[in-house]
Amino acid sequence: MRVAVLGGGRSPEHEVSLRGAMAVAEGLIGQGHEVVQVVLSLDGRWIVGDEAIAVTPGEGLLGVDCVFPVLHGPGGEDGSVQGLLELLDVPYVGSGVLSSALSLDKLAFKDSAKAAGIPQVDYVSVSAVRWASEPEAVAAEAQRLRKPWWVKAACGGSSLAMEPVTDEAELGPAIERCLAYDHRVIIEASATGAEVECAVLGGPPGETTVSQPGQIVVTSGGWYDHEAKYTEGGMELVVPAPLPDAVTEEVRALCLRAYAHADNHGLARVDCFVDLEQPAGQQVLLNEINTLPGFTATSVYSRLWAESGLGYGELLDALLQAAIARPRRLPTR
Repeated sequence: MRVAVLGGGRSPEHEVSLRGAMAVAEGLIGQGHEVVQVVLSLDGRWIVGDEAIAVTPGEGLLGVDCVFPVLHGPGGEDGSVQGLLELLDVPYVGSGVLSSALSLDKLAFKDSAKAAGIPQVDYVSVSAVRWASEPEAVAAEAQRLRKPWWVKAACGGSSLAMEPVTDEAELGPAIERCLAYDHRVIIEASATGAEVECAVLGGPPGETTVSQPGQIVVTSGGWYDHEAKYTEGGMELVVPAPLPDAVTEEVRALCLRAYAHADNHGLARVDCFVDLEQPAGQQVLLNEINTLPGFTATSVYSRLWAESGLGYGELLDALLQAAIARPRRLPTR
């Protein structure tokens, strides 16, 4: 199969994306595929080799059979590139336009999950307009949340534009810093217990599988920030997570429920918190979904599948097959 691998993008996760795209390209070549590497530059150009390329709606992309986006954050994971690929009329790995946009936007996703009754970490929504007009009301709402508060840009990843706040006097400056990344900010309650993640693979319900859960253990001190995620030795992934069998199945079921709720496709990493000190039925809370997680062979998503019996090359092949099999939204040529 001839596959275009997209890496880079205009988000702060540009370099992380390039590393993942290189790993995916090498893995696909190892599986016998022909790979065209496309770099999305910081100035917005799509580059193959040293040349910028042009794209034409309805004419595919570089004659490939499928596109494998390895992009993170705004401009790559938020439905924008997915919409372009739809217009180009080319199959691609991962969730569609609406699903990608919903899953990246933490506030939109949490609002929809709340409406669906999915148990999750409590939160407060803050827009730039609201913060400018009623900061006291925002601070008052935050007071009902368990500290430390986790202040995040609504659309972002890799723990960028995210910080814990324990002192009310620091809440405003933290919000201001996050507003520099996005015009909407989320304040989340501190969740007790362990951070546990599952990898999900597949298409519609009934054709979707979920990995064994893995527990994130930060070994570098502090919290699971950008440095802990991307610095060697910063974290340890314990797979399977040391949970009772019933709780393990509850985690996996919640991850599948969230994946289906967001209409994800192909892949997602679903993050939860598990507190065994809480009463049964209240021990597992959804944190968030990442539709294009880090994708080197040692990234959490890939490692979860490796520990569940699916190697990196087989995983890449499974994602290509899911992309090709997905019904197209627009009439095919």
